Formats: sequence, C-alpha cells, structure tokens
Amino acid sequence: MTTTTTSGAERRIFSLILVVFSVTVALVMGEVVLRVKNRAMNTYDIEMWRYAKELKAKSGDPELDFDHVKSKAATLQKVEIRLNEWGLRGGPVTPLPPGGRRILFLGGSIALGWGVAESDTIEARLERGLRARGEQAQVLNGGVGNYNAERYVSRFFKELSGLQPTDLVIHYFLRDAEDLPPGGGNIALQHSELALTLWIAYHRLFDRSGEGSLVDHYRAAYRPDAPGFREMQLKLGELAAYARAHGIRMYFGMTPDVHNLVDYKLAFVHEIMRDVATTAGYTYVDFLPPLQGRPPQELFAMPGDPHPNALGHALMTDALLPVVALPARAAATEP
Repeated sequence: MTTTTTSGAERRIFSLILVVFSVTVALVMGEVVLRVKNRAMNTYDIEMWRYAKELKAKSGDPELDFDHVKSKAATLQKVEIRLNEWGLRGGPVTPLPPGGRRILFLGGSIALGWGVAESDTIEARLERGLRARGEQAQVLNGGVGNYNAERYVSRFFKELSGLQPTDLVIHYFLRDAEDLPPGGGNIALQHSELALTLWIAYHRLFDRSGEGSLVDHYRAAYRPDAPGFREMQLKLGELAAYARAHGIRMYFGMTPDVHNLVDYKLAFVHEIMRDVATTAGYTYVDFLPPLQGRPPQELFAMPGDPHPNALGHALMTDALLPVVALPARAAATEP
C-alpha cells in the first residue's frame, strides 16, 4: 500500500515537472520567435518598447517619471534617434550667434518625430525654412515620447531652461491633457517581448475601441474638472508666465489625431485648446486645416503607427513657418 501511494505521488510530481518544463520551453521558444520576427522593426508597439529600454531611464523626480538618457543613439522603427548632451533629439547644441534665435520645441512623441528621419522633422524643416529667409535660427527638439504637458513643461523648468531659448513652441497633441500614472512597475513587461505582446493582445480584445469610444475618452479628458486637464492648464500658465518674464516668444501648435481626418470628430478639443492657449498668451496655430481630408495611409509613419510621417511634418511646418517668422522680421525693424 505504501509503495503504491509513493508511486502515485512520484507520478504526480513527474507530471508536474513535465508540465512546468513544457510550459517553460514553449515560453522561451515564443520569446525567441518574436525577437527574431521583430528584428524587422515593423511592429510599432515593440519599437516603442525598445525606445523605452534603450533611450529612456527612470527618473527620481515623480513629476517626470522617466527621462531621456543623454548622448546616446538607437535605431528604432528603422529610423535613427540620436540624443545629445541635453537629452534632445539631434546633434550637440552649438553657441548661439549674436542676434540669433534659439527655438525650443516641447512635446511628446510627435514633437520628437517618432518614425521620421531627423532631417524630416518639423524642427529640422523649420530651421531650414527660417535660415532660407535670412534668419540665424537654431531649432531644438525637446520632444519625449509618452510625455504629457505636465511632464514636458516640468522638464523644461528642471533641465532645459539653461538653454535660454528666445522662442518656445508647444507641439501639443490631444493626449497631452491625460493624467498619466507612473510606469515601469511590471518586470515581465520590461524584459519580455512575449509578455508585452500578450498584454497588448489582451487589451485590444477587452478594452473599448472604435471612434465613438475615442470621442468619449477625450470628452472625459477635457472636462473642466478632469485632473489632467486642470494640471495641463496650470503648467502651460506657469510656462507662459516664465516666458513673458524672460522676453521669450510663445507658440502653440495643435496637432490632430490622424486616424480619421476625412470626418474629424475631435474638433471640440481644438476649440478648447485654442481658448486655453490664447488666454495664456500663446500664438495658436492649428495643424488640422493642412492635414484635414487626407486618408490615414497618407500620414501614418507606418501601418499601425498613427504618428505623422514626413509628409505630415512637412505640412505642419508649412503652417507654422510663416507664423514663427513674422516676429523675427518685425523685431529686426525695431530701433
């Protein structure tokens, strides 16, 4: 009887070990297969995950949560993103010549130019455009992916005010009023492409989706009592007060969601932000008119990635350039 009981227990232990071993092998093989597949850099979510691993670091400042590392580069979504000594996208910051303009962009991943070659970003195009008009302009890219307005304004005060810009451009996207929780707590998601893929699949299966839910989401985010909306207004007001005190010109570029620009349902957010920006003293530029009516495949950085591509950045530059150039020409005529 004892021998039979022992044999049964041994079989159960062996079966458990076999199950654990089989599951482990399957998980390892799944991870290997995904990593080989994703070497093509065609999966948006994986490339964003790699961006977080290779070019970001956890910040000790809770207002930032994370930050760009400095003086490092990585190829992400087949595009090189190089960060300079300030953690800005681009090359080293050079001294500003007398009478020159240093224009600093603040924003999230669209300002960064995610999925767009450095030379095709709105910052690089604006710099070339201003120089073609005879201005000694230096345009700096302070975009950080997954930052909202609270974070990128806080980063300016904590890290970038020493650049002493002559102009500030808020490259605003609709998500910049969202209240973002701290990230980076799940170890599996930090290190496993398989875990990330399963997590994404779960949320796509069970989360609400579609244009209607997107509209509802933004109506909730832009309620006057929404925490992220209130904090966004506060931070933009603080930045505007600083700019006025230091004689810095201020611009606000409003970027639409490019999923559906043919029948755009989110114009109400643009109207809200026009009021917020102009009340605070920013010169408001809406990027919806030059983009409106274009199908998403014309503007997506790649299939599945709704960041504006090089064409989108060119169209936004065309809208911003004449507005940004006007103050410089006017200032040149002053005694």
